[in-house]
Amino acid sequence: MTGNEKDLGVGIALLERLTTQTLPRAFEIKKKVDRGEQLIEWDIDFLQKLLERAEEIKPLVDRNPEYQGVYAQAVHLYKEITERALLNEKESAPPG
Repeated sequence: MTGNEKDLGVGIALLERLTTQTLPRAFEIKKKVDRGEQLIEWDIDFLQKLLERAEEIKPLVDRNPEYQGVYAQAVHLYKEITERALLNEKESAPPG
């Protein structure tokens, strides 16, 4: 198996997981923080794993420009969630 074939197989598997598992959960969390709710530990663990996976697959994305769009969207979604979650935390903190 060549490097390109291996990248293709890995890419297909990652994209399938992204579309069937990761993005649906991320969008649930996004809706939650958009409503002003705070993240629970399970949400934070999920987002941490999402960031770790993004770092792991970055070399694959760099070698395969066709994955860059979906990769960028997932990273942007992560950024939106974490920024809103931080704002929610600040807004719910007691004054002082």
